[in-house]
Amino acid sequence: MAVVVEHFFLGCLAHASYLISSEGIAAVIDPQRDVDIYLDRARENNLKIEHIIETHLHADFVSGHHELAERTGARIYLGNGSGATFPHMPTKDGDFLQFGQCRFDFLSTPGHTVESISIVLTDLGDTSRPRAIFTGDTLFVGDVGRPDLSGTHGPQELAAMLYHTLHDKVLKFPEDTEVFPAHGAGSLCGRQMSSERSSTIGKEKRTNYALQARSCEEFVRLLTDDLPPLPSYFIRDVELNRQGAAALDGIPPPKPVRAAEVSRLQSQGAVVVDTRPTMQFAVGHVPGSVHIALSGQYASWAARVVGLDKRIILVGEDLDHVRESQMRLARVGIESVDAYLDDGIRGWIAAGRDLNYIPQITVQELAELLLNQRERPTVLDVRESGEVALGAIDNSVRIPLGQLQTRTSELDRDKLVVIHCKSGYRSSIATSILRRAGFRDIANLTGGYDAWKALSAAGYAGSIG
Repeated sequence: MAVVVEHFFLGCLAHASYLISSEGIAAVIDPQRDVDIYLDRARENNLKIEHIIETHLHADFVSGHHELAERTGARIYLGNGSGATFPHMPTKDGDFLQFGQCRFDFLSTPGHTVESISIVLTDLGDTSRPRAIFTGDTLFVGDVGRPDLSGTHGPQELAAMLYHTLHDKVLKFPEDTEVFPAHGAGSLCGRQMSSERSSTIGKEKRTNYALQARSCEEFVRLLTDDLPPLPSYFIRDVELNRQGAAALDGIPPPKPVRAAEVSRLQSQGAVVVDTRPTMQFAVGHVPGSVHIALSGQYASWAARVVGLDKRIILVGEDLDHVRESQMRLARVGIESVDAYLDDGIRGWIAAGRDLNYIPQITVQELAELLLNQRERPTVLDVRESGEVALGAIDNSVRIPLGQLQTRTSELDRDKLVVIHCKSGYRSSIATSILRRAGFRDIANLTGGYDAWKALSAAGYAGSIG
């Protein structure tokens, strides 16, 4: 029986995991926290999950390896030196695992982290060449892993390790060897990942920007110059994964609370997180809410903006929305979702409570405002530096969303602040951050920079950038 590789992709975290099976036995590589998807697939295909492999201790999500092992009896494999406190098999160069027609050879591939490993898959039905390599965060499609996740090694040191890992080990495999990474476009573990889910060694040699560096020194500079700040929750998630996270069914569901209780909890430090679409939030929301729409990279932004420890009150469109929100938050280690607003915004209005709102402004209106030399607004661009480099509104203030909470002092509170990102998701989050910080005269640019660029291309805003 052939070796079957199944790919699971979790879009909200840009996280890829894999179930590899042969002759009734299966292994899971880099599982997400909610592990029922693997158990259901194994049940459907009469498979027994006997092996769980982590390419490293993940920083951007909480892994389900511990729960999956408890529910299946499978053995967990990690790179040597991980420091994991749960039962596991440490691996090093030369170690291998075999079941059915599948053989895994383990490679120590440090650089993204010290304990990182890659797994080389050979189908024993054709031993003439390896079939694929599961590279974790060592090699992505179009990128490589960020080198700043170690508490004992600096970014330059890790980047040099990664250069030698790639050129001395990974890139030595035949060019048609498939590459299956742990992340895709949108992940915080790299900067220029492709939206493609897999690649080959040959294609990455030709097209991956990081692999074009002509020396180790150039590679180190490429990876460490202008390295985006490390999200603060990354270190916490690494430790959760080192210990093994608790089973999800141990997290109690949030309780419905009415408007008066929401206000009381807010006064005690709880944060209202509104997960509805942008326009619903803009029209009316609980004062002091943080807006993070469930439609995008919700959990990642919640971890960066709210943190892992704040008590959270959810506002959603319905109960299913609330449950989905809690699940996504648990995937990044946020387990303090105590409550949700009973009957949503309708319940808040029925209680006679005031609503806050965020004005929306079109690109045409912004263009007219910018022509007024006496009362020009501040244009705040919350995109990442790589996006800004490809084009920006003239004279805008550039503060990436992940840094906004600590840099609000750079903005003039006495002027209208018009906030934009690429299309509107991140700028809505930014409006809620500024409103919570006391900014009253703000507006969200509908359509974001994409709409501005289209207007400029039409010649309407050509004179102002």
